[in-house]
Amino acid sequence: MAPKDTMDKLVALCLNRGFVYPSSEIYGGIAGFWDYGPLGCEMRNEVKAAWWQRMVRDREDVVGLDTSIIANPQTWVASGHVENFHDPMVDCRQCKRRFRADQVDDDDRCKASEDGRHDLTEPKQFNLMLKTRIGASDDTAIDAYLRAETCQSIFLDFKRAMQSARKKPPFGIAQIGKAFRNEITPRNFTFRSREFEQMELEFFCPPDQADDWFEHFRERRWQWHLDMGVDPEKIRWHEHTGDELAHYCQRAYDIEFEFPFGWHEFEGIHHRGDHDLTAHSNHSGKDQAYTDPETKERYVPYVIETSVGVDRTMLVLLCNGYTEDEVAGEKRTLLKLSPRVAPVKVAVLPLSKKIAEPAERIAADLRRRFNTAFDVTGNIGRRYRRQDEIGTPYCVTYDFDSSEDDSVTVRDRDTTKQERISISALPAYLSEKVLGY
Repeated sequence: MAPKDTMDKLVALCLNRGFVYPSSEIYGGIAGFWDYGPLGCEMRNEVKAAWWQRMVRDREDVVGLDTSIIANPQTWVASGHVENFHDPMVDCRQCKRRFRADQVDDDDRCKASEDGRHDLTEPKQFNLMLKTRIGASDDTAIDAYLRAETCQSIFLDFKRAMQSARKKPPFGIAQIGKAFRNEITPRNFTFRSREFEQMELEFFCPPDQADDWFEHFRERRWQWHLDMGVDPEKIRWHEHTGDELAHYCQRAYDIEFEFPFGWHEFEGIHHRGDHDLTAHSNHSGKDQAYTDPETKERYVPYVIETSVGVDRTMLVLLCNGYTEDEVAGEKRTLLKLSPRVAPVKVAVLPLSKKIAEPAERIAADLRRRFNTAFDVTGNIGRRYRRQDEIGTPYCVTYDFDSSEDDSVTVRDRDTTKQERISISALPAYLSEKVLGY
């Protein structure tokens, strides 16, 4: 299947099955903004919960924050965003379309010129931060920014969080939250959006330990994606060198995924040195250095950052899982999602409406453990296909023998194999399959 065909089919599935919708669609939508439907909302929550479990709750040396979207505007002066957070922009004089200068595709034809070539202006710098106004009237209101990344507020709260959580370096602060960038050309479905959600860890450590922690988190972030079911053949490392390396980084690696539209980054691991805490110390006049109470050594902690987008992770998992195959000569579409992130873990399907009541009781019991669907509409084959298409890993069929042998049939999404399980053993059986315990 051609990559474009795959992407078109996946986008249609997301729209029709309730994963992702265009924002404010009835008014024609708005570029770069997306809404997540019932299944998308469930899947996003599972992705965030899996990240939080691994990066915060499984560790003794990491705590969490949830900070405001708008910070004092001086935050972005100190961080360098006001001065440096720009992309080169060009306009076509013929069709009036706007492009990022480094993303003008050769096969993107101009509809207003006879030869299809764009007549582009010289590049000019375009700041990517979204502005807002704070104040009761235009006379007194001040300019502020919707945060362009969640990490800056972690740096601002570094000392407060360290003291209140009774931590000392090496330790980390994690946050999941919305960020906003005024992208010139949002593209590739949800990959490049103007509103998105980040999962970030800022790990503060003594300078002489920074390289070791950098490798520690490189290893663990790679493994997390494998644990989420990503095909290891579809991800790779990309090291930043030369001009690629951001001014605040000493080392940086991206994890890239092979999307239908090519290899692109979806997570970054960065060795930021002491750039951030030093910048905020100098600009605010509030010292961010740390003194070790035992050795009396005083230093500005170095920072190792892991930053991954919720939206891009979702897209990785959806692209990674989208599959077309045949079962008994019949074509089917399925999402091979890890049970950990599948929006629906189990579907209970009574073979007939006449036996729906006892099947509903089974579904009610399973809902106490994980998200469970109940479907009694249509023939059983069609119901299996519906669940396959949304990534449900297991279907439980209650049939006319179930009341006699107190058992149900459990069907595996990927293999379509079926197994007879006693109703009393079903919760433990599925918990092991879905949750791993």
